[in-house]
Amino acid sequence: MEKIYAIITWANAYLWGPPMLVVLMGTHLYLTARLRFIQRYIPLAIKLSFRRDVEGKGDVSHFGALATSLAATIGTGNIVGVATAVALGGPGAVFWCWVTGVFGFATKYSEAVLAVKYRVRTSDGTMLGGPMYALEKGLGMKWLGVLFCVFTAIAAFGIGNMVQANSISALAMETLKIPAWCSGIVITVITGIVILGGIRSIARVCEALVPFMAVFYVLGCVIILIINREVFLPALELIVKSAFTARAAGGGFAGATFLMAARFGIARGLFSNEAGLGSAPIVAAAARTSNPVKQALVSATGTFWDTVVVCALTGLVLVTTIMLHPNDFGAVEGALMTKRAFAEIPVIGPIILTVGLFTFVFSTILGWSYYGERSVEYLFGKKSIMPYRFLWVAGVMVGSVVLPQMVWDMADMMNMLMAMPNLAALLLLSGVIVRETKSWLWAGNIDGVDCDI
Repeated sequence: MEKIYAIITWANAYLWGPPMLVVLMGTHLYLTARLRFIQRYIPLAIKLSFRRDVEGKGDVSHFGALATSLAATIGTGNIVGVATAVALGGPGAVFWCWVTGVFGFATKYSEAVLAVKYRVRTSDGTMLGGPMYALEKGLGMKWLGVLFCVFTAIAAFGIGNMVQANSISALAMETLKIPAWCSGIVITVITGIVILGGIRSIARVCEALVPFMAVFYVLGCVIILIINREVFLPALELIVKSAFTARAAGGGFAGATFLMAARFGIARGLFSNEAGLGSAPIVAAAARTSNPVKQALVSATGTFWDTVVVCALTGLVLVTTIMLHPNDFGAVEGALMTKRAFAEIPVIGPIILTVGLFTFVFSTILGWSYYGERSVEYLFGKKSIMPYRFLWVAGVMVGSVVLPQMVWDMADMMNMLMAMPNLAALLLLSGVIVRETKSWLWAGNIDGVDCDI
């Protein structure tokens, strides 16, 4: 076991190291260029995401698909991940985290275009899609689609199930003194009730939960920024300057070079918004839409909300609070940094953070259950769905009580391995993505919606 763990640790260091981050960021930039800076359509994409599309094939609404994707995406990475980036890369890491969200919009858009274009309808009318179908139908590489699904199914049980359940139970124990097994039973029962109803049940819950948790957390961040308003502009200046220059230790920040700021900011941003990993297009394929581009624009807003808004706000909250209280952050890292920042709001600050973390983590369990389920269905057929759902619910209980470090590391490794076949599909089918965009968006053909920018 020690040798296996050593191999996993080595693989993680390589997969999440500079080479893979360069490939991911390079894909963001390449697709941005090929799609003529698709980010200029963000206002249109947000407008589309709140429309109810009554026409077109699909299982859930535009917003239902987006909410499910956001449920899986917005999680501890937006809170703990950003804090870790600031601790290791300094304030400049916030800028680079934000940059991944801006350029990641193009990649998540492209993933969804392929997911909807190559999706299939099953005998019972369910819509299935994602990188595995793009690889099989678009490139004739079913073997690569199989690999993607294997990596996804394993990653889902770790990063989307046991790790998240353990985070909730640990949070409940720390803040409310509730034993892990008690919170585990509650989480398990609620999860079972939701996911046994399939994608429509998951989407309904996420449609209600995601707006609440996002507004609740964002409101908390805005209140802190109002409290810290005297250093708001200096913090913005510090974030931008530190992104391109080396910074000595001091003022509550650790010393960081330009490369450290870029590395940790990009890594945490990519991990947070999941653009390029291939997870979000699986649920985008289930959306009720009349053309691939419409849903792709809606799906891409997930990166905007996750990184450009939520991660950026977390970063600003941290940097402004550290500037005002540098002595309180000397040896503090990760979650404790965010906890200290939210203490700026008297009495209810820790409550806002606790509720935010709880809802973020629980919604991730729901979203990733769908990703894993569709991957297992691709591998073994419909007969595997119900056994998988029961295993998923059991995994929540196990993760609530015990979580070996190897589970986290294995999931981390599989998460990045998912990206490799997905990136291959994106790059090799980039011509298809451009043609679809030209036919629908650039031709102003998004069902009567004004596409002029």
